[in-house]
Amino acid sequence: MKKILYIFGLVAMILPARAQLISLNDKEARVMRQTIDHDKGQPLTYKKAFNPYLKAADEALTETPNPIAEILSQGLLEGNPKKTASLKAVEDAYKTYALALAYKYNKEKKFLDKATEYLLAWAKVNNATGDPINETKLEDMVTAYDLIRNDIQKDSQVVIDHWLSSIADAEVNSESAKPGRGTAINNWNSHRIKMIALINYTLHDHKYDNLIISELEKQLAVNLNPDGTTHDLVERDAFHYHTYDLEPLLTACIAIYRATGKNYFTFQTANGASIKKSVDYMIPFMTGEKTHPEFVNSTVPFDQKRAKNNEKGYAAGTLFNPQNGLQVFSLAEFFDPGYLDVIFKASKDGNQYFNWRIAMNNFTRNDKN
Repeated sequence: MKKILYIFGLVAMILPARAQLISLNDKEARVMRQTIDHDKGQPLTYKKAFNPYLKAADEALTETPNPIAEILSQGLLEGNPKKTASLKAVEDAYKTYALALAYKYNKEKKFLDKATEYLLAWAKVNNATGDPINETKLEDMVTAYDLIRNDIQKDSQVVIDHWLSSIADAEVNSESAKPGRGTAINNWNSHRIKMIALINYTLHDHKYDNLIISELEKQLAVNLNPDGTTHDLVERDAFHYHTYDLEPLLTACIAIYRATGKNYFTFQTANGASIKKSVDYMIPFMTGEKTHPEFVNSTVPFDQKRAKNNEKGYAAGTLFNPQNGLQVFSLAEFFDPGYLDVIFKASKDGNQYFNWRIAMNNFTRNDKN
């Protein structure tokens, strides 16, 4: 009897470890397929949101992976050759996600094989650096791997697991997160926490389960203000950076919720700050009730350098474009579908409000929210 219970216990431990938390589990993938195939609405919202991925996947089948040893982007101005090469290389992340998504939709092995080819190419070439702003650009690569990890060969799995684990380790020990550094409390740390969480829940090794929670709670306490502003909004005087903080925090919170059931969207810090308050703070700026001239009082010299380099959106006084806040509200809609009203109002065309993130929310959300 004890032996039977022991075996049952092992099975119970193994099964949850295989569940996909970052992307879509098998049941959710079936819902995705059924929803897209039976989408007869006007406009065809789900098909319209999905078709760009299917098109990208078809194109990627004939292309070659373009991995780079070190992603170099943060701190470099637009036009810098190193930045240009890096941004070109990380386009592979979107392609890999599109391939993995196409495979989950139609089960054609050619998409699985090509997605695996991309992941292996990067795993063998790319080196972890612990720079969260550079490595956040691999988010789609991690999500793609979560989609297909259970379906690929074990030998490939070992190589890719090792690569992603090295990135998570480097982020945990990142110099940017050392006490006293501005990057330990600003958007850098939000992206760092996101990448650790995504990799941790994709690999299911439980290596950083406790660290993710403690790091997130510390970040919320120092990055969010009770009035709904963020450290970055105050420092940069730009919603551009308010959103750049909230997007990774929301992504991490969705992953944590799916893994643990803990809702950090409404979680309040000791001083009364919360992600929800920081999202809600944006609402009048999304709907047009208020406008915000960006970067006017920024205290960060790099913002002025970007403006002098004629980079779009960085000239002091440029009005915040509500379109640039749609991803924040699409992520927040996972926790509160009421944000659809804001998304609809902020969209240039009400018929264009629906996007793939909202579709994913509908595939993955459950009645616990």
